[in-house]
Amino acid sequence: MNTFLNVLGMSAFVVLSLLPALLGLARERRISRELLEAERARGDAPPETEGAARPVMAERRPYVRSWARI
Repeated sequence: MNTFLNVLGMSAFVVLSLLPALLGLARERRISRELLEAERARGDAPPETEGAARPVMAERRPYVRSWARI
């Protein structure tokens, strides 16, 4: 009986340890799926005007190892 309780206790510990990570993974997948569906829906719609401006995408600056080397 002690062995069964030990296995049950360790199983509960593992489940409680992994539960937040699994819930976060499920949430991230749901958000990714919603964003993909929204992007597809937006891509199917005709543009409002032909001369509509595209959003400006900011370029990332390269990583500088030291503040002295600019």
